Amino acid sequence: MNHRGVEFTVAKTAIPGIWQWQFRIGDEVKSGKTETRIDLLAIRRVQLRIDRELKRSAGRGPAELSGRPHP
Repeated sequence: MNHRGVEFTVAKTAIPGIWQWQFRIGDEVKSGKTETRIDLLAIRRVQLRIDRELKRSAGRGPAELSGRPHP
C-alpha cells in the first residue's frame, strides 16, 4: 500500500486481532504491531504513524536525515 508516497505493509499475525506493520522513510525502517479486529482501522493507524514521521522528518535538514552530523 502507499500513503503520501510511502510504501507500507499491514499483515495479520497468527494472533487474532494483532496486525504487523512496516514502512520506510529514507534509510529508516519503522515497524510494529497494532491491536484491532478491524483491518481498515489497522491501516489507518499506520497511515497516521506515517504522517507523524513525515512531519517529524520535515523539520530536519538532509544531513540529519542521513545520520550525518549537521555542520
